[in-house]
Amino acid sequence: MSRTASAEAVGWLARLRASARDRFDTLGIPKPTDEDWRQTDVSAVAPFAATVASAGSVSAADLDRYALAASLPCRAVLVNGRLNAALSRLSDLPAGVRVESLAATLATAEDSSTPHLGRAASIESAPFAALNTALFADGIRVTVDAGVELLVPIHIVHVAAPGAAPIAIHPRTLVVAESRSRVTLVESFLSVGFGTYLTNAVTELIAAQDAHVEHVKIQCEGALGRHVATVAGHQARGSRIVSHNVSFGAALARNDIGSRLDGPGAECRLYGLYVVDGEQHVDNHTWLDHAMPNCPSWEMYKGLLAERGRAVFNGRIVVRDGAQKTDAKQSNKNLLLGDEAAVFTRPQLEIHANDVKCTHGATIGRLDEESLFYLRTRGIGKVEARNVLIRAFAGDVIDKIPVVAIREYVTETLRERLERDLRGDEASA
Repeated sequence: MSRTASAEAVGWLARLRASARDRFDTLGIPKPTDEDWRQTDVSAVAPFAATVASAGSVSAADLDRYALAASLPCRAVLVNGRLNAALSRLSDLPAGVRVESLAATLATAEDSSTPHLGRAASIESAPFAALNTALFADGIRVTVDAGVELLVPIHIVHVAAPGAAPIAIHPRTLVVAESRSRVTLVESFLSVGFGTYLTNAVTELIAAQDAHVEHVKIQCEGALGRHVATVAGHQARGSRIVSHNVSFGAALARNDIGSRLDGPGAECRLYGLYVVDGEQHVDNHTWLDHAMPNCPSWEMYKGLLAERGRAVFNGRIVVRDGAQKTDAKQSNKNLLLGDEAAVFTRPQLEIHANDVKCTHGATIGRLDEESLFYLRTRGIGKVEARNVLIRAFAGDVIDKIPVVAIREYVTETLRERLERDLRGDEASA
């Protein structure tokens, strides 16, 4: 890159960061009076949300204790939002695939990110996305060249390593899938040690014409963690993005996930499973922006809530003027396993075209007593009958996960959670 081009690139990044910081200063930390945050109180992170955590120290032994971190051969490890090359395994990537430190690529060839960084993740009404854009220290850039089909999933392991004082971590992931390419990306979030922290992650998925991107997000952070994440896609003609979002951990989690279908024939599918117990709170806000005609979308989110767990689901579908032949379906189903558990669900349709098929539905219920009775008359014990029904309920989402090792991890983690909740029920009985 020439000195002039490099200076222009540095100026572009500086302007992007300054604009994002100005936007965050205007919006501020969301308040319960804000429409999109009415059921989710994030005021506890206000004192430290705008800080940047220093590089944490995590050993290979620390990481290997987590089955999720070791589940896939190709991985990039971020500790407190910074790439740790020693813990990563990226040497066997095929030609046409690059997994790099985002900070390094911005420092050496920033102009290549200019058309993409900040393109999918809007900061206009999203304070945490704006804060991430202003403050991210590092992250991962994944580039898949045109026509390349990557058969092995890439695993980005986000490790929070908090200390005595509260910290904020702002990791950034940028995935650029060129025309006719195919990639599967797994992002998992976990924590090592104890301490209060905020993970504020932003992932942008850029799918060029006829590209196919599968994104799997697994969140299983510590009990003192707060997790806010944005996953935003931008799709060209004939592209396909499939999102799989599983939330297990953290005291509080908020996910804003969606895509803009910006080319005819683009397709998007959103699958989600959230499992909460104790005092946990999970908030999923999804959005699908149908900007072009002949674009199908399908969305299925399911929740399991035990003890005093709380969940929020808000699904918004926008069909813009001219986006004829849109076919959009949305479903949210929730199973209450505790007497004090609660969920707030709100599907939204905003339609500006007249030749469309759009449906949505939401249900909240408990285990069906007749189904339990039926299983018990077949010689199945009460506990196992309960777990059979719960696994069947969650299976619609789990079975869609395209990576076998991750699918098995989610299944096993769900089993462990069910056993833990059952022990809690027995202790309180």
